[in-house]
Amino acid sequence: MADLFDTAGAQAAPDTAPRPLADRLRPRRLSEVIGQDQVLGPDAPLGVMLSSGSLSSLVFWGPPGVGKTTIARLLADETDLYFVQISAIFTGVPELRKVFEQAKHRRANGQGTLLFVDEIHRFNKAQQDGFLPHMEDGTILLVGATTENPSFELNAALLSRAQVFVLQRLGLADLERLAQRAERELGKGLPLTGEAREALLEMADGDGRALLNLVEQVAAWKTEGKLDKDALNKRLMRRAAKYDKSGDEHYNLISALHKSVRGSDPDAALYWLARMLTGGEDPRYLARRITRMAIEDIGMADPQAQTVCLHAWEIYERLGSPEGELALGQAVTYLALAPKSNAGYSAFKAALREAKKTGSEPPPKHILNAPTALMKDQGYGDGYAYDHDAEDGFSGQNYFPEGVKRPVLYTPVERGFERELKKRLDYFSKLRARRET
Repeated sequence: MADLFDTAGAQAAPDTAPRPLADRLRPRRLSEVIGQDQVLGPDAPLGVMLSSGSLSSLVFWGPPGVGKTTIARLLADETDLYFVQISAIFTGVPELRKVFEQAKHRRANGQGTLLFVDEIHRFNKAQQDGFLPHMEDGTILLVGATTENPSFELNAALLSRAQVFVLQRLGLADLERLAQRAERELGKGLPLTGEAREALLEMADGDGRALLNLVEQVAAWKTEGKLDKDALNKRLMRRAAKYDKSGDEHYNLISALHKSVRGSDPDAALYWLARMLTGGEDPRYLARRITRMAIEDIGMADPQAQTVCLHAWEIYERLGSPEGELALGQAVTYLALAPKSNAGYSAFKAALREAKKTGSEPPPKHILNAPTALMKDQGYGDGYAYDHDAEDGFSGQNYFPEGVKRPVLYTPVERGFERELKKRLDYFSKLRARRET
């Protein structure tokens, strides 16, 4: 009887059965895999593993359609391991037990098992822990595949027993090679102009499987002459951009937006804002993050930046989408072009560290109020200098706890409005030094 979830044991389809183009073009050797030379090349990590005969458990991390399943299957072929494929979406504990028992039986008969687990991040902690003893005793060689960041989704214990390889989305040159391979398989070229052909590759958005599906559709059309880009767009729907509002892409794109603003690049900042909005991101989330950028990266170099962000947020609440999103775009442009300073942000973090270090030290008594006679007797308020009565409206008294060395927390930069604040800070520092002497 064939193993449960064992693709090697499935009955082969007759040669006359129709097969999708993606299946017909599935590589038969690792050397035929397109676009992952950083992993599979002779001097790349996996290539070195294979040449030395020391293949270990692996986790492939990458977007859909880049060859995770294909590479796993070919690894089993090249290492003479029995290939078993399961999906974390459809597999529970009873099925896993059966897979492990069959792998043990196979091992007792002298054959190893490469267990490929698709969407491995969907297994919970207990299920992931269940792989560990079978990985350690050699019952299985685990190859997991995930579209999510393994650092966040997989147990540390499992990650410590497996190497993570990052598979990249296919570039336009890789997709062109794949399209040419498809044309050779089909025995004819695609009826597209050069511009339309490039548009077709862009529609795949780095997904090889998606490209082959598109190529198969286009090749089936009955046309006279070549179709241009406009004709192609009318016949095909552009593939939706990959964006998961709760996954890696969410964090990757907000990071790109934030760093573009910090880097004073309004064009890049607007691009990433648009990518998130077209991907379905909540504009209110973006309004919050944009306001945070104003506080963290601009601060007192341009105090108006925070007001601009709050107004844009309010405008969005009043107008909604899509009109209100324009206000967010204008706020992002303002932030990108504003002078940058994280001095206030750094000063606040330094103040938090100082506060934790000094614990429960009380304020100096001269700045404490003394509403009762007892408190006056204890010296509360004794010696306090009222700044408005002092020369220049500045007494220069100490406001830190007694015995705490005065720290320097806020160091403004020579940019924007903070240039003026630096002048004021230097002025008060000189007055304080004069009062102390």
